Amino acid sequence: QVLLVESGGGLVQAGGSLTLSCAASGRPLRRYFMGWFRQVPGKDREFVACISPGGMSTVFNDSVKGRFNISRDNAKNTVGLQMTNLKPEDTAVYTCAASEVIARRAEAYSFWGQGTQVTVSS
Repeated sequence: QVLLVESGGGLVQAGGSLTLSCAASGRPLRRYFMGWFRQVPGKDREFVACISPGGMSTVFNDSVKGRFNISRDNAKNTVGLQMTNLKPEDTAVYTCAASEVIARRAEAYSFWGQGTQVTVSS
């Protein structure tokens, strides 16, 4: 089992920045592809970004390319999501997840955190 706990969410004005962190326990994160997803009430969970176990490869949703960055520190067992130039449409609950394969599909991820709320005001 991998226990994932997100932090860093909050309220920010449009154009602002936030950095989310996902801390893991139970197993070393270096075994897993790590992803961030987001969800708003009434909508499907949306893929945001993922990063390979070694951190050399990343994939982003087109809607966040150039604004968000994903990073990881396997020594600290953490994954981060750096969000800049935030827009009101980025408002959602952001959740980190771990997978044994690289994937945009939520179904490929075996372990999930509880999520952290990000609210962007206009």
